[in-house]
Amino acid sequence: TYEISRDFKTIPTTVETPLMTTTAYVLEKPVVIVPILRAGLGMVEGIHRIIPQAKIGHVGLYRDEETLQPHEYFAKFPPEIKESTVLVVDPMLATGGSAAACITLLKRRSVNDIRFVGIVGCPEGVELLQSVHPDVDIYLAAMDEGLNKKGYIYPGLGDCGDRLFGTK
Repeated sequence: TYEISRDFKTIPTTVETPLMTTTAYVLEKPVVIVPILRAGLGMVEGIHRIIPQAKIGHVGLYRDEETLQPHEYFAKFPPEIKESTVLVVDPMLATGGSAAACITLLKRRSVNDIRFVGIVGCPEGVELLQSVHPDVDIYLAAMDEGLNKKGYIYPGLGDCGDRLFGTK
């Protein structure tokens, strides 16, 4: 979260403490965390602990197992989404299709300050996301080797949503 937010700008504001009036610094722009459902939910709490004033939106996408193409089934955002720095979170950047679809959906709603935050990625996913959305910074903790025929990262973790929620 530090790396994601290191360039967030702050502005001074006057606050009243129990002892006196003083100057404190607050974020210049609102922040919205947008997990890609389901697996992205596992990252929200950790980021929200560091940026507690962030609002949370949601995007539901599922991947067609044959075509590997994403399909939207849910999208809900706070009213200030257009003026916000938006952190799209998904633990795995595999094919890049879901991340790209989510970011396209946000851009259609006039969001222009977007960052992708993941845990494990692979070259194919990074390449696709950079080609479709070259203006979006990508933050990953690790890069694995590649994708298998089913679109899973290898050596990888398998389906992160299933592992997180114990559904497989």
